[in-house]
Amino acid sequence: MAYIANPIYDSVFKFMMDDERVAKILLSALLKKNVVAVEMKQHEYAGLTKRNISMFRLDFNAKVRNDDGSENIVLIELQKTWLVTETLRFRQYLASQYGDKRNVPSKDANPGGFAYPMVSIYILGHKLGDLEEPVVYVKRNYLDYDSNPIVNGVPDPFVESLTHDSIIVQIPYLRGRLRNKLERLLQVFDQEYCVKGNEHYLEVDESLFKGDEFFVINRLIMAGGSPEVKRAMEVEDEILSEIEDRDTTIMMKEKELEKKNQEINEKNQEINEKNQEINEKNQELNEKNQELNEKMLVIKDMAKMLYEQGIPPEVIAERFNLDSELLKSFLK
Repeated sequence: MAYIANPIYDSVFKFMMDDERVAKILLSALLKKNVVAVEMKQHEYAGLTKRNISMFRLDFNAKVRNDDGSENIVLIELQKTWLVTETLRFRQYLASQYGDKRNVPSKDANPGGFAYPMVSIYILGHKLGDLEEPVVYVKRNYLDYDSNPIVNGVPDPFVESLTHDSIIVQIPYLRGRLRNKLERLLQVFDQEYCVKGNEHYLEVDESLFKGDEFFVINRLIMAGGSPEVKRAMEVEDEILSEIEDRDTTIMMKEKELEKKNQEINEKNQEINEKNQEINEKNQELNEKNQELNEKMLVIKDMAKMLYEQGIPPEVIAERFNLDSELLKSFLK
């Protein structure tokens, strides 16, 4: 068994990829092509403002040897996240890479002004939808109107400048998958191998690995013994702990606010029910008033008729139970 630093930590992951030999081994396995040279362009953190959007990015210029022996430069955008994040953040980063003039070779070597072909790699610590394959390759095809493959003129630098392939790694589906070199290498990301009580380290079976794959293992063993990497992992723990504490506070306040909003909604509903009850009462009262008015109109007409027939007012008043003033108003 070998105890290696956990590449779930960005500091360990960067330490691992800082070694050109290791970077070439891993990127070659991912691309399924021979990466003969690789240069790390930059790295950065993104989204360390909330725990659920933490991402780490690495950019590489890789010289790739194709099956026909030709070589070309490929821009590799590698993004790593261990918690569910918004795809918008990935898209925004890709947009920034498409707009970066540094990704376009100089006019001397590139008269057409075409950008480097790009491959985006996503190493995810969570599962996607219903996709259950540990590694998913999303590739483009050149097709005509009838969906027939186009062979002549492929690949075209204009198309390659404006579109790209993607590789998506789902770490949770890697456990026990040793069907090829890539799946063996990616075992170092499987969090099921975490040392109990210390997530900084993984305990992996060295017999799972072959040939140059041991360079990756040795690099991670070296990372585990580096005081700088150890301290960096502790700092990451501290940062994430603070973010978790803050997010917990925010979550509690959001729950409290939600509860108050619910109480307000219940009060509003109660008021609405009262208002509806009052409206129903008013409607009922209006109907009764209308009915009473209709009855009074009938009494008024009958009182006039009897008065015209010579019936004395006092008799009419007594018959319809009317006071004298009301009767006078009827007889005008």
